[in-house]
Amino acid sequence: MFLEQSEFALYSIEQEFVGRSVECVIGDVKDAVRMEAVFAEHRPDVVFHAAAYKHVPLMESVNAWQAVRNNVQGTLNVARAALASGAGEFVLISTDKAVNPTNVMGASKRLAEMVCQAVQAQRSATRFVMVRFGNVLGSSGSVIPRFRQQIANGGPITVTHPDIIRYFMLIPEAAQLVLQAGLMATRDAEGGRVFVLDMGEPIKIVDLARDMIRLSGFSEDEIKIEFTGLRPGEKLYEELLADGESTLPTPHPKLRIAKPAATPDEKWLAELEEWLAVPWRDEAEVKAGLRRWVPEYRPATH
Repeated sequence: MFLEQSEFALYSIEQEFVGRSVECVIGDVKDAVRMEAVFAEHRPDVVFHAAAYKHVPLMESVNAWQAVRNNVQGTLNVARAALASGAGEFVLISTDKAVNPTNVMGASKRLAEMVCQAVQAQRSATRFVMVRFGNVLGSSGSVIPRFRQQIANGGPITVTHPDIIRYFMLIPEAAQLVLQAGLMATRDAEGGRVFVLDMGEPIKIVDLARDMIRLSGFSEDEIKIEFTGLRPGEKLYEELLADGESTLPTPHPKLRIAKPAATPDEKWLAELEEWLAVPWRDEAEVKAGLRRWVPEYRPATH
């Protein structure tokens, strides 16, 4: 079963699976009643939860509360629906931006990880696992299609900063490692683990831009690179582990387990839900709340 908010995205997925027995369901993770109904009907064994607002600058100001509602409340709704329907495993797709976050998107994803750990701590029969990784080349919002379009338009290619670096991996590799983490969750008696994918060495975005110019048959004299400055909430570099976390090896060479310092409890979750219940909060309220719920969150000041 595929559950998706976007009608067009769901239609596109359906077309990829023509001839196979696949159920395509429209739903919004922020709608708890809809989630409960869908999960009660289909009773999935394994849930891969990837629904998130993930564009850092867009989520930083006027859309901040929507990022929290979708990424945090949505995760809690799906987690509880999975639990009520008897799902065996729940895999949350997280991000390296959740580590020592400097933006609303990253802080909301870290809070989503903590929500899953809090639900797991309530003696949940469903095993929850979180998987952190960086940018996936060719995925929605990836820099590659934007650079390709800018080259097609004759340039310039826009890069925020000459020293900005990011971790990258390919879609098949990311998908295989997420599945591997889900499999490991089936053998984990405790649950609530955060898996960190080995992303290799980070890449300078400006070097990626230069490679794309060269591979497209142009020189930097023909296609210019223009530096536009760091955007709201953006870091020069991303991390895969937060301060105070340590890692443990797994049987898979590209997967390690992060061990956060503390696990949220039932009281913590009840207080968070009270904060989430308000229909609207402005940017300042959202960031103040996130600083409370995610102690390592430090909003970028550039």
